[in-house]
Amino acid sequence: MLSINSKLPSTGTSLFTVMSALASEYNAINLGQGFPDFPMDETLAELAKKAIGDGYNQYAPMAGYLPLRETIAHKIETLYQNKISANDNITITPGGGYAICTAFTTILDHGDEVIVFEPAFDSYIANIVSCGATPVIIQLEYPSYKIDWNKVKAAITPKTKAIIINSPHNPTGVVLSDEEMLQLQEILRNTKIFLISDEVYEHLTYDGLEHNSALKYPELFERSFVCFSFGKVYNCTGWKLGYCVAPKAWMAEFRKIHQYNAFCCFTPTQVAIAEHLKNPETYLQLKHFMQKKRDLFVKLMENSGFDLLPAQGGYFVSGTYEKIASEDGLSLAMHLTKTVGVATIPYSTFYSKGEDQKVLRFCITKKDETLIEGAHRLQQIKMNKL
Repeated sequence: MLSINSKLPSTGTSLFTVMSALASEYNAINLGQGFPDFPMDETLAELAKKAIGDGYNQYAPMAGYLPLRETIAHKIETLYQNKISANDNITITPGGGYAICTAFTTILDHGDEVIVFEPAFDSYIANIVSCGATPVIIQLEYPSYKIDWNKVKAAITPKTKAIIINSPHNPTGVVLSDEEMLQLQEILRNTKIFLISDEVYEHLTYDGLEHNSALKYPELFERSFVCFSFGKVYNCTGWKLGYCVAPKAWMAEFRKIHQYNAFCCFTPTQVAIAEHLKNPETYLQLKHFMQKKRDLFVKLMENSGFDLLPAQGGYFVSGTYEKIASEDGLSLAMHLTKTVGVATIPYSTFYSKGEDQKVLRFCITKKDETLIEGAHRLQQIKMNKL
Protein backbone atom coordinates (compact mmCIF):
# COMPACT_ATOMS: atom_id res chain seq x y z
CA MET A 1 0.00 0.00 0.00
CA LEU A 2 1.19 3.49 -0.83
CA SER A 3 1.31 5.93 2.05
CA ILE A 4 2.33 9.52 2.70
CA ASN A 5 4.21 10.61 5.77
CA SER A 6 2.23 13.82 6.16
CA LYS A 7 4.21 16.99 6.73
CA LEU A 8 1.11 18.49 8.35
CA PRO A 9 -0.57 15.54 10.11
CA SER A 10 -2.75 17.65 12.39
CA THR A 11 -3.94 20.05 9.68
CA GLY A 12 -7.42 19.82 8.20
CA THR A 13 -9.53 22.18 6.15
CA SER A 14 -8.98 25.81 7.13
CA LEU A 15 -11.66 27.26 9.40
CA PHE A 16 -11.89 30.21 7.01
CA THR A 17 -13.06 27.80 4.32
CA VAL A 18 -15.41 26.03 6.73
CA MET A 19 -17.04 29.26 7.92
CA SER A 20 -17.44 30.65 4.41
CA ALA A 21 -19.12 27.42 3.33
CA LEU A 22 -21.37 27.54 6.40
CA ALA A 23 -22.25 31.16 5.66
CA SER A 24 -23.28 30.17 2.15
CA GLU A 25 -25.31 27.21 3.42
CA TYR A 26 -27.27 29.34 5.90
CA ASN A 27 -27.40 32.47 3.73
CA ALA A 28 -25.49 34.33 6.43
CA ILE A 29 -23.62 37.60 6.12
CA ASN A 30 -19.95 36.64 5.86
CA LEU A 31 -17.93 38.79 8.26
CA GLY A 32 -15.49 35.92 8.68
CA GLN A 33 -13.14 35.57 5.72
CA GLY A 34 -11.18 38.69 4.76
CA PHE A 35 -12.49 39.68 1.35
CA PRO A 36 -14.55 42.66 0.16
CA ASP A 37 -18.13 42.31 -1.11
CA PHE A 38 -17.92 45.56 -3.09
CA PRO A 39 -16.46 46.01 -6.60
CA MET A 40 -12.78 46.65 -7.09
CA ASP A 41 -11.60 49.90 -8.65
CA GLU A 42 -13.23 50.12 -12.08
CA THR A 43 -10.19 51.84 -13.56
CA LEU A 44 -7.92 48.97 -12.54
CA ALA A 45 -10.37 46.40 -13.88
CA GLU A 46 -10.41 48.21 -17.23
CA LEU A 47 -6.60 48.29 -17.29
CA ALA A 48 -6.55 44.50 -16.87
CA LYS A 49 -9.02 44.07 -19.73
CA LYS A 50 -6.90 46.39 -21.87
CA ALA A 51 -3.75 44.40 -21.08
CA ILE A 52 -5.45 41.23 -22.29
CA GLY A 53 -6.64 42.99 -25.43
CA ASP A 54 -3.18 44.41 -26.02
CA GLY A 55 -1.69 40.91 -26.06
CA TYR A 56 -0.05 40.66 -22.62
CA ASN A 57 -1.08 37.02 -22.34
CA GLN A 58 2.19 35.09 -22.32
CA TYR A 59 4.73 34.39 -19.58
CA ALA A 60 5.99 37.39 -17.69
CA PRO A 61 9.66 37.35 -16.61
CA MET A 62 10.27 35.02 -13.67
CA ALA A 63 10.92 37.94 -11.30
CA GLY A 64 7.87 39.83 -12.56
CA TYR A 65 6.92 42.40 -15.18
CA LEU A 66 9.82 44.88 -15.07
CA PRO A 67 7.75 48.12 -15.27
CA LEU A 68 5.80 46.91 -12.24
CA ARG A 69 8.97 46.23 -10.28
CA GLU A 70 10.30 49.65 -11.27
CA THR A 71 7.14 51.34 -10.04
CA ILE A 72 7.32 49.42 -6.76
CA ALA A 73 10.95 50.47 -6.31
CA HIS A 74 9.99 54.10 -6.80
CA LYS A 75 7.14 53.74 -4.31
CA ILE A 76 9.45 52.19 -1.69
CA GLU A 77 12.01 54.95 -2.10
CA THR A 78 9.29 57.58 -1.75
CA LEU A 79 7.53 56.05 1.26
CA TYR A 80 10.41 54.45 3.15
CA GLN A 81 13.55 56.24 1.93
CA ASN A 82 15.06 52.95 0.82
CA LYS A 83 16.58 53.01 -2.66
CA ILE A 84 16.33 49.43 -3.90
CA SER A 85 16.90 47.77 -7.24
CA ALA A 86 13.95 46.68 -9.36
CA ASN A 87 16.20 44.02 -10.89
CA ASP A 88 17.78 42.61 -7.75
CA ASN A 89 15.48 43.20 -4.78
CA ILE A 90 11.87 42.61 -5.89
CA THR A 91 10.02 39.49 -7.01
CA ILE A 92 6.34 39.48 -7.98
CA THR A 93 4.51 36.52 -6.41
CA PRO A 94 1.07 34.86 -6.60
CA GLY A 95 -0.08 36.49 -3.37
CA GLY A 96 1.42 37.61 -0.10
CA GLY A 97 0.98 34.19 1.49
CA TYR A 98 3.05 32.61 -1.27
CA ALA A 99 5.79 35.18 -0.67
CA ILE A 100 5.88 34.28 3.04
CA CYS A 101 5.90 30.55 2.34
CA THR A 102 8.70 30.92 -0.21
CA ALA A 103 10.74 33.01 2.20
CA PHE A 104 10.45 30.29 4.85
CA THR A 105 11.34 27.60 2.32
CA THR A 106 14.38 29.63 1.24
CA ILE A 107 15.94 29.98 4.68
CA LEU A 108 14.76 27.08 6.85
CA ASP A 109 16.53 23.77 7.44
CA HIS A 110 15.49 20.81 9.54
CA GLY A 111 15.89 21.63 13.23
CA ASP A 112 15.75 25.41 12.87
CA GLU A 113 13.52 27.47 15.15
CA VAL A 114 11.27 30.38 14.21
CA ILE A 115 9.76 32.81 16.71
CA VAL A 116 6.05 33.35 16.04
CA PHE A 117 3.70 35.72 17.86
CA GLU A 118 0.21 34.39 18.57
CA PRO A 119 -2.54 35.00 17.69
CA ALA A 120 -1.04 34.48 14.23
CA PHE A 121 -2.30 33.98 10.71
CA ASP A 122 -2.69 30.24 10.34
CA SER A 123 -0.29 29.69 7.43
CA TYR A 124 2.82 30.71 9.38
CA ILE A 125 3.13 27.60 11.53
CA ALA A 126 2.12 25.30 8.68
CA ASN A 127 4.90 26.80 6.53
CA ILE A 128 7.47 26.40 9.30
CA VAL A 129 6.54 22.83 10.19
CA SER A 130 6.45 21.69 6.55
CA CYS A 131 10.08 22.86 6.26
CA GLY A 132 11.09 20.62 9.17
CA ALA A 133 11.58 23.57 11.49
CA THR A 134 10.03 24.28 14.89
CA PRO A 135 7.80 27.25 15.74
CA VAL A 136 8.62 28.91 19.06
CA ILE A 137 5.44 30.56 20.25
CA ILE A 138 5.27 33.86 22.12
CA GLN A 139 1.79 35.01 23.03
CA LEU A 140 0.91 38.66 22.54
CA GLU A 141 -0.21 40.34 25.76
CA TYR A 142 -4.01 40.24 26.10
CA PRO A 143 -5.97 42.51 25.70
CA SER A 144 -3.50 45.03 24.18
CA TYR A 145 -1.86 42.33 22.05
CA LYS A 146 1.51 44.01 22.44
CA ILE A 147 4.84 42.17 22.20
CA ASP A 148 6.78 41.51 25.40
CA TRP A 149 10.30 42.08 24.08
CA ASN A 150 11.87 40.49 27.14
CA LYS A 151 10.15 37.25 26.15
CA VAL A 152 11.64 37.61 22.68
CA LYS A 153 15.15 37.93 24.09
CA ALA A 154 14.57 34.90 26.30
CA ALA A 155 13.26 32.80 23.39
CA ILE A 156 16.32 33.22 21.20
CA THR A 157 18.59 30.18 21.08
CA PRO A 158 21.45 29.06 18.81
CA LYS A 159 18.76 27.33 16.71
CA THR A 160 16.75 30.51 16.07
CA LYS A 161 16.77 31.09 12.32
CA ALA A 162 14.03 33.68 11.97
CA ILE A 163 11.35 35.84 13.53
CA ILE A 164 8.10 36.65 11.73
CA ILE A 165 6.22 39.87 12.42
CA ASN A 166 2.92 41.14 11.03
CA SER A 167 1.91 44.81 11.03
CA PRO A 168 -0.84 45.89 10.73
CA HIS A 169 -1.64 42.66 12.51
CA ASN A 170 -4.16 40.01 11.57
CA PRO A 171 -6.38 39.41 13.52
CA THR A 172 -5.87 42.09 16.18
CA GLY A 173 -5.33 45.20 14.05
CA VAL A 174 -2.35 46.28 16.17
CA VAL A 175 0.27 48.42 14.40
CA LEU A 176 3.92 48.18 15.46
CA SER A 177 5.36 51.52 16.55
CA ASP A 178 8.69 53.02 15.56
CA GLU A 179 9.93 52.35 19.11
CA GLU A 180 9.02 48.67 18.81
CA MET A 181 10.76 48.32 15.46
CA LEU A 182 13.89 49.87 16.96
CA GLN A 183 13.67 47.43 19.87
CA LEU A 184 13.50 44.57 17.42
CA GLN A 185 16.45 45.99 15.50
CA GLU A 186 18.47 46.14 18.71
CA ILE A 187 17.58 42.57 19.66
CA LEU A 188 18.61 41.23 16.24
CA ARG A 189 21.83 43.24 16.03
CA ASN A 190 24.91 40.99 15.89
CA THR A 191 22.80 37.87 15.33
CA LYS A 192 22.33 35.64 12.28
CA ILE A 193 18.56 35.71 12.58
CA PHE A 194 16.39 36.50 9.55
CA LEU A 195 13.26 38.63 9.72
CA ILE A 196 10.12 37.87 7.73
CA SER A 197 7.83 40.89 7.76
CA ASP A 198 4.21 40.34 6.70
CA GLU A 199 3.00 43.76 5.56
CA VAL A 200 -0.01 42.86 3.41
CA TYR A 201 -2.11 45.56 5.15
CA GLU A 202 0.61 48.15 4.53
CA HIS A 203 -1.77 50.95 3.51
CA LEU A 204 -4.47 50.30 6.12
CA THR A 205 -3.44 52.21 9.24
CA TYR A 206 -5.97 54.35 11.07
CA ASP A 207 -6.18 57.39 13.35
CA GLY A 208 -3.08 58.94 11.84
CA LEU A 209 -0.81 56.03 12.72
CA GLU A 210 2.17 55.42 10.43
CA HIS A 211 3.06 52.07 8.93
CA ASN A 212 6.59 51.28 10.10
CA SER A 213 7.82 48.95 7.40
CA ALA A 214 10.94 46.86 7.91
CA LEU A 215 12.10 48.62 4.73
CA LYS A 216 12.55 51.84 6.75
CA TYR A 217 15.23 50.38 9.02
CA PRO A 218 18.52 49.59 7.24
CA GLU A 219 19.71 47.10 9.86
CA LEU A 220 16.41 45.24 9.73
CA PHE A 221 16.18 45.27 5.96
CA GLU A 222 19.61 43.65 5.56
CA ARG A 223 18.18 40.49 7.18
CA SER A 224 14.59 40.71 5.89
CA PHE A 225 12.10 39.26 3.48
CA VAL A 226 9.29 41.85 3.35
CA CYS A 227 6.03 40.56 1.91
CA PHE A 228 3.12 42.50 0.40
CA SER A 229 -0.26 41.92 -1.27
CA PHE A 230 -1.89 43.81 -4.13
CA GLY A 231 -5.13 41.94 -3.45
CA LYS A 232 -5.48 43.59 -0.03
CA VAL A 233 -4.50 47.03 -1.33
CA TYR A 234 -6.83 47.09 -4.31
CA ASN A 235 -9.71 44.96 -3.00
CA CYS A 236 -9.11 42.20 -5.55
CA THR A 237 -8.10 39.27 -3.35
CA GLY A 238 -8.95 36.80 -6.10
CA TRP A 239 -6.14 38.17 -8.25
CA LYS A 240 -3.67 36.50 -5.86
CA LEU A 241 -0.87 38.89 -6.64
CA GLY A 242 1.79 40.21 -4.28
CA TYR A 243 5.52 40.69 -4.01
CA CYS A 244 8.56 40.15 -1.84
CA VAL A 245 11.40 42.60 -1.22
CA ALA A 246 14.79 41.44 0.10
CA PRO A 247 18.52 42.18 -0.17
CA LYS A 248 20.13 40.97 -3.39
CA ALA A 249 21.78 37.84 -1.99
CA TRP A 250 18.63 36.65 -0.20
CA MET A 251 16.43 37.47 -3.19
CA ALA A 252 18.66 35.38 -5.46
CA GLU A 253 18.00 32.36 -3.23
CA PHE A 254 14.28 33.20 -3.01
CA ARG A 255 14.05 33.15 -6.80
CA LYS A 256 15.65 29.71 -6.96
CA ILE A 257 12.62 28.36 -5.09
CA HIS A 258 10.11 30.58 -6.89
CA GLN A 259 11.22 29.61 -10.40
CA TYR A 260 10.39 25.94 -9.79
CA ASN A 261 7.03 26.60 -8.14
CA ALA A 262 4.97 29.34 -9.81
CA PHE A 263 7.81 30.54 -12.08
CA CYS A 264 5.79 33.68 -12.83
CA CYS A 265 2.44 35.33 -12.17
CA PHE A 266 -0.59 36.26 -14.28
CA THR A 267 0.73 38.78 -16.78
CA PRO A 268 -2.30 41.02 -17.52
CA THR A 269 -2.81 41.97 -13.88
CA GLN A 270 0.86 42.83 -13.51
CA VAL A 271 0.63 45.14 -16.51
CA ALA A 272 -2.54 46.73 -15.14
CA ILE A 273 -1.15 47.35 -11.66
CA ALA A 274 2.09 48.76 -13.08
CA GLU A 275 0.02 51.50 -14.71
CA HIS A 276 -2.34 51.96 -11.76
CA LEU A 277 0.48 52.38 -9.24
CA LYS A 278 1.71 55.45 -11.08
CA ASN A 279 -1.02 57.36 -9.24
CA PRO A 280 -0.07 57.22 -5.52
CA GLU A 281 -3.57 58.30 -4.48
CA THR A 282 -4.85 54.86 -5.47
CA TYR A 283 -3.14 53.43 -2.39
CA LEU A 284 -2.64 56.47 -0.14
CA GLN A 285 -6.36 57.20 0.09
CA LEU A 286 -7.28 53.64 1.01
CA LYS A 287 -6.72 54.13 4.75
CA HIS A 288 -9.32 56.90 4.84
CA PHE A 289 -11.83 54.80 2.93
CA MET A 290 -11.37 51.83 5.24
CA GLN A 291 -11.28 53.85 8.47
CA LYS A 292 -14.78 55.10 7.67
CA LYS A 293 -15.91 51.48 7.55
CA ARG A 294 -14.18 50.70 10.83
CA ASP A 295 -15.77 53.71 12.49
CA LEU A 296 -19.20 52.83 11.10
CA PHE A 297 -19.02 49.26 12.37
CA VAL A 298 -17.76 50.32 15.80
CA LYS A 299 -20.65 52.79 16.08
CA LEU A 300 -23.19 50.22 14.98
CA MET A 301 -21.92 47.71 17.55
CA GLU A 302 -22.00 50.08 20.54
CA ASN A 303 -24.99 48.40 22.19
CA SER A 304 -24.50 44.89 20.85
CA GLY A 305 -23.15 43.33 24.05
CA PHE A 306 -19.74 42.84 22.43
CA ASP A 307 -16.83 44.81 23.86
CA LEU A 308 -14.84 45.84 20.80
CA LEU A 309 -11.06 45.96 20.98
CA PRO A 310 -9.10 48.84 19.40
CA ALA A 311 -8.38 48.27 15.70
CA GLN A 312 -5.42 50.38 14.57
CA GLY A 313 -5.25 48.95 11.07
CA GLY A 314 -6.09 46.08 8.73
CA TYR A 315 -9.27 44.41 7.54
CA PHE A 316 -10.78 43.48 10.90
CA VAL A 317 -12.42 44.59 14.14
CA SER A 318 -12.51 42.17 17.06
CA GLY A 319 -14.68 41.93 20.15
CA THR A 320 -15.01 39.98 23.38
CA TYR A 321 -18.36 38.33 24.05
CA GLU A 322 -18.18 37.48 27.75
CA LYS A 323 -21.32 39.55 28.47
CA ILE A 324 -23.49 37.57 26.10
CA ALA A 325 -22.20 33.99 26.00
CA SER A 326 -20.20 31.51 28.03
CA GLU A 327 -19.43 28.99 25.32
CA ASP A 328 -16.15 28.66 23.44
CA GLY A 329 -15.44 30.84 20.41
CA LEU A 330 -15.86 28.16 17.75
CA SER A 331 -19.20 27.03 19.13
CA LEU A 332 -20.45 30.59 19.29
CA ALA A 333 -19.24 31.37 15.76
CA MET A 334 -21.09 28.31 14.45
CA HIS A 335 -24.19 29.26 16.45
CA LEU A 336 -24.23 32.84 15.17
CA THR A 337 -23.88 31.68 11.58
CA LYS A 338 -26.76 29.22 11.83
CA THR A 339 -29.20 31.18 13.99
CA VAL A 340 -28.42 34.89 13.68
CA GLY A 341 -27.09 34.77 10.14
CA VAL A 342 -23.64 36.31 10.67
CA ALA A 343 -20.40 34.40 10.09
CA THR A 344 -17.34 35.37 12.15
CA ILE A 345 -13.95 33.84 13.01
CA PRO A 346 -13.02 32.89 16.60
CA TYR A 347 -9.58 33.89 17.82
CA SER A 348 -8.90 30.31 18.90
CA THR A 349 -8.12 29.45 15.26
CA PHE A 350 -5.15 31.85 15.43
CA TYR A 351 -3.56 29.90 18.30
CA SER A 352 -1.70 26.65 17.68
CA LYS A 353 -3.09 25.17 20.90
CA GLY A 354 -6.53 26.69 20.49
CA GLU A 355 -6.37 29.18 23.35
CA ASP A 356 -9.80 30.75 23.78
CA GLN A 357 -10.02 34.32 25.06
CA LYS A 358 -13.69 34.63 24.07
CA VAL A 359 -12.90 36.94 21.17
CA LEU A 360 -14.44 36.94 17.69
CA ARG A 361 -13.08 38.65 14.57
CA PHE A 362 -15.32 40.64 12.22
CA CYS A 363 -14.28 41.63 8.68
CA ILE A 364 -15.07 45.29 7.92
CA THR A 365 -14.18 45.31 4.21
CA LYS A 366 -17.83 45.17 3.24
CA LYS A 367 -20.42 47.46 1.74
CA ASP A 368 -21.95 49.82 4.29
CA GLU A 369 -25.31 48.09 3.92
CA THR A 370 -23.65 44.75 4.69
CA LEU A 371 -22.08 46.14 7.87
CA ILE A 372 -25.39 47.76 8.89
CA GLU A 373 -27.36 44.55 8.40
CA GLY A 374 -24.67 42.43 10.07
CA ALA A 375 -24.59 44.66 13.13
CA HIS A 376 -28.41 44.71 13.23
CA ARG A 377 -28.50 40.92 13.33
CA LEU A 378 -25.82 40.79 16.02
CA GLN A 379 -27.86 43.20 18.12
CA GLN A 380 -30.46 40.43 18.46
CA ILE A 381 -28.26 38.45 20.84
CA LYS A 382 -27.61 41.38 23.21
CA MET A 383 -27.50 40.29 26.85
CA ASN A 384 -29.18 36.96 26.02
CA LYS A 385 -26.84 34.48 27.66
CA LEU A 386 -26.52 31.88 24.91
